[in-house]
Amino acid sequence: MPIHIGLAGWGDYDQLYTLGSKAGSKLSQYAKHFPLVEVDSTFYAIQSKARFAKWVDETPSSLHFVVKAYQGMTGHQRGAPAQPTELDDMFAAFREMLTPAIEAGRLRAALFQYPPWFDCTRENVRVIREAKARMGGIPCALEFRHQSWFTPEFRVKTLSFMKQEQWIHSVCDEPQAGLGSIPTVLEATDSEITIVRFHGRNVTGWNQGGAANWREVRYLYRYSEEELGEWVDRLEKLQQECEHICVIFNNNSGGDAADNAKQMMEMLGLRRPDGGRPIEPPPPVIEQLDLF
Repeated sequence: MPIHIGLAGWGDYDQLYTLGSKAGSKLSQYAKHFPLVEVDSTFYAIQSKARFAKWVDETPSSLHFVVKAYQGMTGHQRGAPAQPTELDDMFAAFREMLTPAIEAGRLRAALFQYPPWFDCTRENVRVIREAKARMGGIPCALEFRHQSWFTPEFRVKTLSFMKQEQWIHSVCDEPQAGLGSIPTVLEATDSEITIVRFHGRNVTGWNQGGAANWREVRYLYRYSEEELGEWVDRLEKLQQECEHICVIFNNNSGGDAADNAKQMMEMLGLRRPDGGRPIEPPPPVIEQLDLF
């Protein structure tokens, strides 16, 4: 039962790319390092089907995609909520965008991450149920940001609901910083896939949504070797419950995600898609006398 490790996005990890690489070539280079990528640009705008087809066509079949749902589909946009016809159009465009990855057999899941103010209520349960129906059978993962879904009162009910509605569980490692964060709940809700997302443990920066640089601060965190080691047994536990474990490192504000992902691959004895070790040993030091 394989574990697949990757990063949230692919543009900001300079250590993965040759010097001077153009933006259009980075994803194909990324695919040499990792078998999985989270497409997060789709949260800000639904991309064209042609652009997604390009991502699929220019990368090897070893690379699979987790695609983040558009913010209008998950209620992140402020202001009046989208009307049913608007939602219908959003979901239709999003499904159309995913077609190239689906047809190539390379979509792991669409990821629905709901906002911190999306709490456990009857109305929000209805919203989630309708979102799943609108996706028309496409594999979907569910991630909460409000603690109420996993309080002792609702934890079992939440997990049972996810199983009943066939939602993939997005398990989180994130700061425990009040209502706007959730605990790590090690339980699969789908027999095929579980997603694990590492958001870092920056407690002081987690809830600074009003700050000008909050995106840079929230995910600014580098996991220690000990902290990553805690997850070896946890991932093995999840492996007993489902077929594929998809691990995404999202602690990318300081460029730490790529390094931590490679550390985790080393700990688990995983190889890169190109067959190399995740962390390449430094080149041997050649003494001057060896040249003669």
